[in-house]
Amino acid sequence: MNARVALFVSLLALVTAPWAAAQGFGGLGTQAEGFAAPERGARLDFPKDHGAHPDYRIEWWYLTANMTGPDGTPYGLQWTLFRSALAPFETQGWDSPQVWLGHAAVTTEQAHYTSERFARGGTGQAGVTAAPFEAWIDDWHMRGPDFDKMQLRASGSQFSYDVALTAQGPLVFHGDEGYSVKSEQGQASYYYSQPFFDLEGTLTLPEGEVTVTGTAWLDREWSSQPLASDQTGWDWFSLSFDSGDKLMGFRLRQADGTYFTSGTWITAQGGTAALPNGSFEAEPLAVTDVGGREVPTGWQVQVPDYGLDVTVDALNPRAWMDLSVPYWEGPVTVQGSHAGVGYLEMTGYD
Repeated sequence: MNARVALFVSLLALVTAPWAAAQGFGGLGTQAEGFAAPERGARLDFPKDHGAHPDYRIEWWYLTANMTGPDGTPYGLQWTLFRSALAPFETQGWDSPQVWLGHAAVTTEQAHYTSERFARGGTGQAGVTAAPFEAWIDDWHMRGPDFDKMQLRASGSQFSYDVALTAQGPLVFHGDEGYSVKSEQGQASYYYSQPFFDLEGTLTLPEGEVTVTGTAWLDREWSSQPLASDQTGWDWFSLSFDSGDKLMGFRLRQADGTYFTSGTWITAQGGTAALPNGSFEAEPLAVTDVGGREVPTGWQVQVPDYGLDVTVDALNPRAWMDLSVPYWEGPVTVQGSHAGVGYLEMTGYD
């Protein structure tokens, strides 16, 4: 057993080291010879593609939720399962090259609770099955009869949650039918979302249990080299407006001070329009010192083609994920031409 533990620790160090690079989830801009690469025009296949793709180097199942308690108090929730690979295949047992990482968080206006789990592939400790759908790491899970109706659970030393998710709209495909370009050089990923979940359930916090209702957004993405070598991090927004429309947008920061942007405008009925580079605009308005890091936690976001001009503010500016892969992640409020709520993720500020 000691030999197995040593092997796991060595593998984990190899996989997480590039993720924690200055690039912010870095390693994602390094060459990935031997791994599969996304191809424009490939048709995503469901339910198969809800499952894992071990021939690609990196993949995630990423859920965020905006919720309120009975008295209107706002809360945010995150549940993420990451898969990272040293080689483009899966085997059973401790020689598997697949490594799994789980992150969970709950955010309030005053607090940000986080937890982290690690697992080796091939041992049953973590994984994803497509049908019936289940994603798990230890006793954390997101599972249900299919991708439209699921139960979500996670816990940490100061929090837990158990919530039900029910999809009220279709899957959304970003970029060119799920082929999402990330740079002028053409790096890309496969990327789709289910942004139409209704949520209800229970949070358990240090002060007790809270019944919550709200909405949730699940992102699915996989690739082998989704970033260019000169990209230093990203600022990613998922915004849900009171009108029912939604917006996914991101800007990738480049070493020369410029940005590559992309986004998707999503109608209340699930129709989509891709936003090419330059169509989505995001500029910091306020910066917060988070443990010595200058992190932009107030933004102006504009999409001129859709009349969008809003300010986006963090519910808790100190929502730093101080884990093995550090980044900022938390719920936001939206005001201006459109009102609503959403989530913001920022990497590369560590």
